[in-house]
Amino acid sequence: MKRTKIIPHLVSGILKGVIPFGFLLLLAFPAVLRAKQQEDFDQYKLRLDTVWFFSSPSGYIQGTKTGDSATIDFQKDLGFNSYSTFGGKIDWKFTRKNHFYVVINPFYTSHQTTLNRTFTFQGTVFNAGLVAQSDLHAFLVAPGYQYDFVRRKRGHFGIGVQVDLFNSSANISATGMVNGFQTSVSASGSLLAPIPVGGPDFRLYLTNSPRLFVEGNVFGMYFGGYGNYVSTADALGVKLAKHISATFGYQLASRLTVNNNNSSNRVGLRLTQKGAIAGLEFSF
Repeated sequence: MKRTKIIPHLVSGILKGVIPFGFLLLLAFPAVLRAKQQEDFDQYKLRLDTVWFFSSPSGYIQGTKTGDSATIDFQKDLGFNSYSTFGGKIDWKFTRKNHFYVVINPFYTSHQTTLNRTFTFQGTVFNAGLVAQSDLHAFLVAPGYQYDFVRRKRGHFGIGVQVDLFNSSANISATGMVNGFQTSVSASGSLLAPIPVGGPDFRLYLTNSPRLFVEGNVFGMYFGGYGNYVSTADALGVKLAKHISATFGYQLASRLTVNNNNSSNRVGLRLTQKGAIAGLEFSF
């Protein structure tokens, strides 16, 4: 009889503990579900973007020496063609809407051609008919900050500001016969231009999963007589694995103009880069 009485008491005690616990789970489950539903597809703390860029450079460079009035065209005078380069971006999203990042883009190209006209660069005369070797280096480092004014589960819209630090240099060397004599000439010029720029950045996921997305940005600034800068790039992204996505797109324009005022010693430069881009994105 005693054993028979103990069992109902034991069952009653278990039910008294289980029922409140189950009730709490029922109350908590909708909140957990809502939090899961509201979690951003674009969830990360640190992101590394690696980009391959097939660039078609155009523009000109102008020397600084007295009498250098002509501009040297990268394509018409020096014969620069399309080439491949690589770049990257490190993005630290330290809160849900705030980012610090650094962009690195090196542009190195070299070409040999026979000059079809005479021009002067850095006080040196390069005569038509000489065989010229030209090297153009334009290294960009851009630290920046971005704030996402709109951030939802399926994407964001933000504004970024950054300082583009352009370290550019051009070297031209040429050899050949001039008036029956063997001639060899060379000249080089450089430019370090810090340019603050800003503009919008967005990403939109096209499905109800983080599988497919589009993204783009526009950065620019105008500096009156000093120069200007504008760039825009758009891409389609595909998630390959939990932490890896692939992107494919086109950089419509990346144009830097730094004017050569007579009162300064800086090299005048106009460099436009445009072409296809592709890359891998690693998010953690």
